[in-house]
Amino acid sequence: MDHSIQDIARLAGTTSRTLRHYGAEGLLPPSRIAANGYRYYDDRALVRLQRILLLRALGLGLPAIRGVLDRETDEAAALRSHLGWLEQEQHRLQRQIRSVRTTITALERKDQLMAEAMFDGFDHTTHKEEVEQRWGADAYAGGDRWWRGMSPAQRAQWQATTAALQADWQEAAARQVAPAGAEAQELARRHVEWLDGVPGIPRENGHPAAAYVRGLGEMYVADDRFAAHYGGQAGAGFVRDALAAYLDRTL
Repeated sequence: MDHSIQDIARLAGTTSRTLRHYGAEGLLPPSRIAANGYRYYDDRALVRLQRILLLRALGLGLPAIRGVLDRETDEAAALRSHLGWLEQEQHRLQRQIRSVRTTITALERKDQLMAEAMFDGFDHTTHKEEVEQRWGADAYAGGDRWWRGMSPAQRAQWQATTAALQADWQEAAARQVAPAGAEAQELARRHVEWLDGVPGIPRENGHPAAAYVRGLGEMYVADDRFAAHYGGQAGAGFVRDALAAYLDRTL
């Protein structure tokens, strides 16, 4: 079913001018252009527009969005990864909402304020103790300084890169790609490169330490919170095995 540019602009809460700009930038070409010059968009284009708007909400610029769309061709896998991030954000925001409501109630009743409840959902350092136990205080401190020093746009870019990598892992695992094959090894290379961008992690010869990367792979499998990012236990096992093969070959 085709939709006119005016209908899509209304449904998406944007403007025809913006949609035409997306088309001019190569992000959202119309599915067809009628003889009278009117632009129409099919269901596939609507999915693409949804992804564009989600990535824009993360703060990505149009060139970065184009790169994500070109790289993540499996739309369902990409949206599934983005959904996971949205659900995490939803949970965090729900905690903040409860926290603020608790504060309002305490103020109105002139009750004693509870600091522990007031800041639930606000602290990005929730896993501080866990990280320090696994990899040391320096690893957490370095990562914390790096994250706090980012601009909102830089954080959004990092989150988008992370989501893209996880989606590509899930898609490859679903196709049962061989962990030691060329495709999985390219994913492993990207994964190590992604880790290399995080300051404070254990390193050897200027690269992420092999023992650290192997430990991460094992943790992806052992911890359901991390396995979920890779499609569950089977996907996490695929990531672990591919990383191990990469390390045996390169590090």
